[in-house]
Amino acid sequence: MTHRTTIKVRGYHLDLYSHVNNARYLEFLEEARWTFFEERADLPAFLASGIALIVVNINIDYRHPATMNDELAIDTTVKSVGNRSAVIHQCVKLAASDKIVAEADVTFVAFDGQQNKAVPIEGKMRELLTGLQHQA
Repeated sequence: MTHRTTIKVRGYHLDLYSHVNNARYLEFLEEARWTFFEERADLPAFLASGIALIVVNINIDYRHPATMNDELAIDTTVKSVGNRSAVIHQCVKLAASDKIVAEADVTFVAFDGQQNKAVPIEGKMRELLTGLQHQA
């Protein structure tokens, strides 16, 4: 199930070459993931469970520069769910043309703060994540 978040490029997102600084994409991707879970899951109940989704790896491929006033569409979906980790795929496009600006795979684990360790993805967490998986 793909979710779309739109972000407008502002001046403070730019680097010396007048295109979006690579580090800003991490913020854009995070904003899109938060919006994805806010709109597609019961985020307050999830947060109250004491289990957090902790990012352990991000791979980003930058394909095309984004510049001032571009509107970016970030498509987010759960790509895969394993026993102890899952992957969210995100694709950043220029909203006006669907040209791909960047793509990322974000790997995360379910982390129990009380136990201070990663825990298996099971029960309601597994149901939620598999329900959010992209169906080809």
